[in-house]
Formats: sequence, structure tokens, C-alpha cells
Amino acid sequence: MATRKRLLILGSTGSIGTQALDVCERSDELELVGLSAERSWEGLVEQAGRHGVRRIALAEEHAAARASEAWTDGQVLGGPEGLVRLVVESEADLVLNALVGSAGLGPTVASLGEGMDLALANKEALVVGGELVTALAEATGAQIVPVDSEHTALHQLLAGQPPGAVERLTITASGGPFRGRSREELQDVTVKQALAHPTWAMGGKITIDSATLMNKGLEVMEAHHLFGTPYERIDVVVHPQSLVHGLVQMADGAMLAHLGPPDMRIAISYALHGGESVGLPVVPLDLTAVGTLTFEAVDLDAFPCLRLAREAAREGGTAPCVLNAANEIAVHAFLEGSLRFLEIPSVIEQTLSQLGSEPVRAFESLYEADREARRVAGEAVAALA
Repeated sequence: MATRKRLLILGSTGSIGTQALDVCERSDELELVGLSAERSWEGLVEQAGRHGVRRIALAEEHAAARASEAWTDGQVLGGPEGLVRLVVESEADLVLNALVGSAGLGPTVASLGEGMDLALANKEALVVGGELVTALAEATGAQIVPVDSEHTALHQLLAGQPPGAVERLTITASGGPFRGRSREELQDVTVKQALAHPTWAMGGKITIDSATLMNKGLEVMEAHHLFGTPYERIDVVVHPQSLVHGLVQMADGAMLAHLGPPDMRIAISYALHGGESVGLPVVPLDLTAVGTLTFEAVDLDAFPCLRLAREAAREGGTAPCVLNAANEIAVHAFLEGSLRFLEIPSVIEQTLSQLGSEPVRAFESLYEADREARRVAGEAVAALA
């Protein structure tokens, strides 16, 4: 029997993490060696017991302390340093980073620095880290495999294509819960309405990013870094059915499309099994039942976050890091009820305008830009409250 792949899952209690555990339970090729969460210590301890894991980490120190008191069957590490230590000492062959937000950058750097292959669901690590992250992977020989439906689709479509064969990439967007609404119709939308995604069941932050279309801006940056495609050759199109996950336009004018059910286990399994398709309990598409596939342009007036993300991407330097930090602060404020929906892009734009972009020479430049952007965005939120 072939040696099983040692897998570490960061963010195992979230949507991606729980689905990854479902994939693991069905595979005899994967051996779990560690799990982590931000603060959900009870769920993490339950997962560790169920899967025979003896080492876990919680990013929130108080939660780690609670877990240490309640769980005596293994070791509990705490804080951001504990998370990095879990990675470095795990001897994992593959790390699935399903953490939320820029908190995923440190463990991404630790994984790649150790030469561990990275299944990346935390797109913010590439948005913030950019060329520094991809250069680190190249230096250590570690592979980065995307874990989301759009980039998994593009990864499969691009496999084996010779240089010069692909002209453009297209990322699809469901349009979120507010597709078709004008800017005026978005003035008074509620948190409950914004969290009611029509297709995907996700965590709060990514669901709001989907509603504002900021997630597509982050995905454009991720595609740029993953596939080396210039920004001007990456398109975003609204596709309400969420069945076409990505498209590539070939040099001869032909287009290749990746279709599949909207089930994240497909993308997760693809990444965890080294880019191979293995059996899953997923019902295939019945195209006759689907009937119609439709596509629409993005309304940038109603959803300016995509425009802001593209502008930050073209600016480069610390601008994507500032954009991401400001977005995290604004989304958190919206979820707490202290910011209106259309004020999310306002806070981001104000923060970008105030801080601009600085050259990135090392990871410390990014950590400093992140801290400063959070301070400025927090002040902008307070001014609007």
C-alpha cells in the first residue's frame, strides 16, 4: 500500500474545513496530523477526538486555554505563534489553509518556508503576499494548489496548455443575493439579506464579500498570482446558475468551460489528491434539466468593490494589502450593525486614498501596511457610525 499523505487542516471548524474532513473520511490516501481553528475550541476538540488527532491549535489564546483544560488526549497550542508552530512541527506533506482573512498569511509563509505543499482556500494570503508568497514557493519547491471552484476550474482548464495557447481567463460570479439591484436599491439592505446567498453555504465574511463582489476582486488577484496572467486579461462575468466555474479563451478564438455541480467538495478533493479526480458522492449535472445557462455583465456602479480591487491590483505594492485589511474591518462592522452595506466600499476607498501604496520589500512591509490600514479603516467606520 502506498504511503498516505500527511495532511494538516487549518480552519477545520469552518465551512471549507468541515467539508475537507468529509473528503478525508472517504479517502484512504490521507492521514490527518493536525487541526486548527480560530476560537471554536469545543468543535475542534470534538473533531480531534473523532479523527484521532493528537495536536491542535487555536489562534485565540483564551479559547486555547479552555481547550487545554477540557482536553487531555493531546497537545493544544495557542495564539498566532502556536499556529505557526503547529505547521512547522507537523511534518505534513500537505497543508490545507482554510483560515479566514489575512490571518492566513503567517501559516502560508510557514508552510511554504518548510517546503510543504499548500492547498490554499485562504485567498487573502495571495492577495496580501503576492509575489513574495509565489517566490517563496518557487524557492522551496512547494506547490500551491487553489481550493475554490473558480481557480480549481481554471487550474484544470490550463493543465497541459502550451505557452501562448491561452488568450484570456474568465472567472464567474453568482451575483450574490443582490444580483440585478441598482445602487439605490441597495441603500437599506440588511445583514440578514446580505447573508442569504442563493447558491453557496459559506462563512459570514466570505458571504458578505460575495454580496459586495469583493470576493471576485480578490479572486482576480489570486488568478494573477497563481497563473501568471496579466490583470487586463482576466475577466469577471455574472453567471447566476453557478454551474460554469471558469472559462479560458484560446488564441484561436475557441473557449473552454469547466462545468460542475456547486459543491465545494469537488475543489477540495481535487487539491487534496494532488490534482486528481477521485470518486465523491456528488450528483452529476443533468444538462437537460439545467436547460439554460445565462451570463451578465457586472454592474460596477452598484458593486464598486470589484472596481476598487482591480485598481489596487494595478497599483501594486502595499495597495492590495491595504484594500484587504480595510475590507475586513468594514465587513466586520457591517456584520455588527455599525455600518451600512454601501458604506463598505466607502471605507475601503477612503483608506486606499489616505494610505496609497508603498513598495513591498519584505513580509514586514505587509504586516505594517495591514496594521496601518486597519487603524485608518477603523477611524473611517467610527466617523460614519
